[in-house]
Amino acid sequence: MAVLWLFFSLATPIVVVKQYMWRLFEQHSCWHTGITIKIPNAKMKQWLKIERIPGLLASVYIKATRMGIDNYYRPVAEEIVSNMNQGLILDLGTGPGYLPVEIVKKASDVNIIGIDLSRKLIKAARANAAKAGLEHQLTFEVGNSARLRFKDESFDMVISTGMLHSLKKPVAVFRETYRVLKNGGQAWFYDPAIIGSPHGGKEWKASLAFHEKFFFKLFTGLKIHQPAKPLSLQKIRSIIEATDFKDYQIDDLKDEVRIKMKKVYIST
Repeated sequence: MAVLWLFFSLATPIVVVKQYMWRLFEQHSCWHTGITIKIPNAKMKQWLKIERIPGLLASVYIKATRMGIDNYYRPVAEEIVSNMNQGLILDLGTGPGYLPVEIVKKASDVNIIGIDLSRKLIKAARANAAKAGLEHQLTFEVGNSARLRFKDESFDMVISTGMLHSLKKPVAVFRETYRVLKNGGQAWFYDPAIIGSPHGGKEWKASLAFHEKFFFKLFTGLKIHQPAKPLSLQKIRSIIEATDFKDYQIDDLKDEVRIKMKKVYIST
């Protein structure tokens, strides 16, 4: 009896977990071969979504984004500085910190705190700030955009480039953005960041070491890493409308969506 009890006590949870996991997949029939396979459904894909750049791909990402300093981060920095040339900015998903560095180069009265889930990218951002001699204006730390440690109304502006498409909880991130913004402050989300060009892509691939190419192909082949695609306008509107942002505009460019939101409320 003791053996039977042990068998069923171990087997039951295994069966339950297996049944639950099986429901996370859906049947898919290949029209060409007629073979039916199981692929992850929408719930499973959301669960598998990776928000943080994997450590093994950090150096690959750093080299890729470095290619976009001149043709992407610098023009975006100029646009931001033309809108706000003094105050405190929060950069969500800051990566190696290229955008904050470009901003403070142009605005000595701006201070920026950049956060990212990746420790390796934050380490790189700190090194880039030190190299530029701008540590007194830039602070980088590991942090989750959906659970910010900052007090209400701490920032004059919140920015983010290339992060929105990867978020598991975009509504939570936008709500936290609203919370930490000062009244009248703006939040700019550009996604995905279009930092590359055909020539730059070839140069980037040529710069990769053997192990970087190996892990990039591995992660791409396993679909852990996939090319970034902008969210639909309908999806973006539904995210914003689930928050307290009422004043916003969405610019739909060819391969990038630019969202500008303003926190406006009347205190009672």
